[in-house]
Amino acid sequence: MSTFTQLYIHIVFRVKNPQNVLPKEPRTKVYKYMTGIIKNLGHNPIIINGMPDHCHILVGLKPDKTIADLVKEVKRSSTNYVNENKLIYGKFSWQEGYGAFSYSRSQLDTLINYIKNQETHHKKKTFRDEYIEILDKFGVEYDLKWIDV
Repeated sequence: MSTFTQLYIHIVFRVKNPQNVLPKEPRTKVYKYMTGIIKNLGHNPIIINGMPDHCHILVGLKPDKTIADLVKEVKRSSTNYVNENKLIYGKFSWQEGYGAFSYSRSQLDTLINYIKNQETHHKKKTFRDEYIEILDKFGVEYDLKWIDV
C-alpha cells in the first residue's frame, strides 16, 4: 500500500532584534527565498506573509521530514540571505523558537485569508496579542517569559 498524507502546518516566528526588522520590499524578497527553501526540502509552501517583526508560513508538510528541521533550515537560510545581501541595516536574525499549529483542509481558506491580511489584522492587534490568541485557541500551555523575550 502507498502512503498518502495531508498535513497542513501554520508556522509562526519572530525577529530576534526589534531594531532589525524587515521592511516591506526586503520582506517580499525573503518570502520568495523561503518559498524556494521549502520547495527544495520537498514540502509545499502555500502562503508566506507577515509583518516587519514576524513571519507566518502555511506549508503542506511531507511526513518524512520534521517540522523542527524545516523551520531550522528556513530560519538559517533566510537569515544568511538577508545578511549576505545586506537587505537591512545591522545584523538580522530570527528569534529562537517558533509556533507550529496543524489545520484541516476545511480550515485552509480562512487561514490563508488571515495570513494574507496581516497588515489589516495588525492595525488592531500586536504580535504578542496575536500569538497568545493562537496559543490559547490551540490549548497550548506557555509561560509569558518566553513570549516576551
